[in-house]
Amino acid sequence: MGKQRAGWRPDCLREQREAHGLTLEIAGERLREVAERARLTGIPAANSQTLWQHEQGEVYPGPHYRRAYCLLYRATEPDLGFRAALPGEETSFKLTPRNDSLNGAHVLAVEQAIHCISPGNEDAGYFALQQRIIDAWKRRHTGGDPHRPVLILVGGYAGSGKTDLARFFVQLAGWPLLDKDPLTRPLVEQLLVALGGDPNDRHTELYQKHVRSVEYDCLMQSAMANIKCGISTVLSAPFISEFRDPGWLQRLSNRAESMGVDVFPVWVRCDEDSMREYITFRSAARDSWKLARWDEYMATIDLDLRPAGPHLIVDNRLGTAVTLADQARQAMGAI
Repeated sequence: MGKQRAGWRPDCLREQREAHGLTLEIAGERLREVAERARLTGIPAANSQTLWQHEQGEVYPGPHYRRAYCLLYRATEPDLGFRAALPGEETSFKLTPRNDSLNGAHVLAVEQAIHCISPGNEDAGYFALQQRIIDAWKRRHTGGDPHRPVLILVGGYAGSGKTDLARFFVQLAGWPLLDKDPLTRPLVEQLLVALGGDPNDRHTELYQKHVRSVEYDCLMQSAMANIKCGISTVLSAPFISEFRDPGWLQRLSNRAESMGVDVFPVWVRCDEDSMREYITFRSAARDSWKLARWDEYMATIDLDLRPAGPHLIVDNRLGTAVTLADQARQAMGAI
């Protein structure tokens, strides 16, 4: 049998497949199709044997398999028996029927997904950001946005899901995304090598003292170039040190305010097991140190960390927010 997971009920997956009238072979074909449309990697086969192992509880599906199953059956992870629901988690998410036309239900799907943003403290304007994203999405095809430009900083630990959620905001609003890793990785790797270090180093004093500041400076200067042109922009990066520093956040807000731009720091909350699973799955060279010394790495992690100023929270423990985002993307035709 596969490793036991809290709340895992493999029989639910079989019940969903049979309720949809699918054989294992056809379900595998559909799973590959939905994964391709959603641009999910890591589902190379989805053959009947793999699906059977999932349904029998012999193998617990990996993160992208679970996301694909949720999209295929238009359900959440608790619906499919992958885990127990979190307190207050929505598990009866009804979506637009699968057809070529969109109706009002896809608007509700988007709004429900956006409501995963909650206030991190009393000063956070979470409702304002929700409305900005939804309004921008609705206005993309009607022309014009009456609001001031916005700068959203989506931060969180490695594997927390921040990039997936930042991409979701971008798909809704049509704003550009600046993701730290693809934006700065070539520069960072060459700089580390030039300094006599490992190009995949993200933990030594060499990186922390001599490279990291340059990396974030590149990211923030790129963002400033956008907002100086009045272009709302979404940033994705850990922002660990930055969010801990109230002075950094205040200086950024003051600078943006002088340009007529609103700043929204968003912290993505996640759990240790989910972060480790995703980091393992993506197999990035820059994560090798973390995986080889996981306990040592986790000793540096504060799961209760929150930005030192007005901020918003997205609760992505057990992948809850990313699953809702996938469902909303599917409902609005982005998948």
